[in-house]
Amino acid sequence: MTTLNDTHDPVQRSWLSSANEGSDFPLQNLPHSVFRRAGSHEAWRGGVAIGDQIVDLESLVATGLCSGAAGDSMRLAARAPLNAYMASGAAAWSAVRGALFSALKHGATHQSRLRACLLPQAEAEYAVPAAIGDYTDFYTSIYHATNVGRQFRPDQPLLPNYAWVPIGYHGRSSSILISGQPVVRPWGQSAPGTAAQPHFQPCQKLDYEIELGAYIGPGNALGEPIVLDDAQAQVFGVCLLNDWSARDIQAWEYQPLGPFLAKSFATSVSPWIVSLEALEPFRGPLLRAADAAQPLPYLHSAENAARGAFDIQMEVRIESARMRAAGVAPKLVSRTSYKHAFWTLAQLVAHHSVNGCNLQPGDLLGTGTQSGPTDAELGSLLELTRGGALPLDLEGEQRTFLADGDRVIMRAFCEREGAARIGFGSLSGEIKPARRA
Repeated sequence: MTTLNDTHDPVQRSWLSSANEGSDFPLQNLPHSVFRRAGSHEAWRGGVAIGDQIVDLESLVATGLCSGAAGDSMRLAARAPLNAYMASGAAAWSAVRGALFSALKHGATHQSRLRACLLPQAEAEYAVPAAIGDYTDFYTSIYHATNVGRQFRPDQPLLPNYAWVPIGYHGRSSSILISGQPVVRPWGQSAPGTAAQPHFQPCQKLDYEIELGAYIGPGNALGEPIVLDDAQAQVFGVCLLNDWSARDIQAWEYQPLGPFLAKSFATSVSPWIVSLEALEPFRGPLLRAADAAQPLPYLHSAENAARGAFDIQMEVRIESARMRAAGVAPKLVSRTSYKHAFWTLAQLVAHHSVNGCNLQPGDLLGTGTQSGPTDAELGSLLELTRGGALPLDLEGEQRTFLADGDRVIMRAFCEREGAARIGFGSLSGEIKPARRA
């Protein structure tokens, strides 16, 4: 695991003033993305956020200000997609972070040359930052698993394997969307009820799930598991993830092999990838009930138990089409924290590879819906509305599930006394009507 260093110093400020005023992207963050000037036909390229700007790494490399190992790594970070940079490993990522921190902090030299490498974030458009070969979605919130299980299996809400196995399923990488791309309501089969056959229709119970996504770095060779205390070094960084879910389709299809069409139509990710090095000040112990089963040895270490969790605050807001037209702000419907996860990022990587499965640079792992222990911390409408029994009020409109025109906006951030606030930016998606099947 990484340790605190001078890039975490909360006293340090940037010469770019927008990075010093409560921004998601202060000097201590420096997340990566893939971008280009909005509406242009420019080539996609790598960038790093600072305040309300993007450092165009391709332009920065062209200045000749970066040399040595950091310069070599910076050239990888400037390429789109970011797979080669992800493959380069933690030492290379840290070198780029350190070089950018030094160049952007107050009092640094060559400020005028660096300013020429900046583009306002408001003038950029973004792409999915990696060529994602495989996407695996996990189920790491015991609160979400229990809440959902209570609706689908009231006699046995939490299956006995949950306490022992990080549950996951293989998702669809081809339908991963970048924030802002529309989400088309899917068609599918739903339960027949009293009818003789299932219904085939547009989804009637469209939902969101607030999650984190973790991009894999170097990966492992086929047949060679990643041990737990090495697993976190395999994580390039973390983004926001919305696992859109068709609940009526899911209820009909999920047994015996799990979700299929209910999940494969769309998954949205935020454009900025926050490094684990930036999140270092927000580590904490793995939270488990005193009477919970202890992990098997390959999923347990003293380091992971003491510092494997991250206190990442996560929020969901919903904005209806009517609210948007009237200029009404999106409504906050829940706030939770990733610290409640039953399994850590390191445990997900270790378990995923323990059978010899080869993870590859740019692979994406979803954490599963991050619900907390209280009603204010529920991470999906399925939970908030108790399966549709308790409608949610949106400034006079009622919602059990999402309507066409609704926009879901997610944000995440870390903050504590004695550390700089680290943000993830936002993740949004608007529901569009189903197309004819």
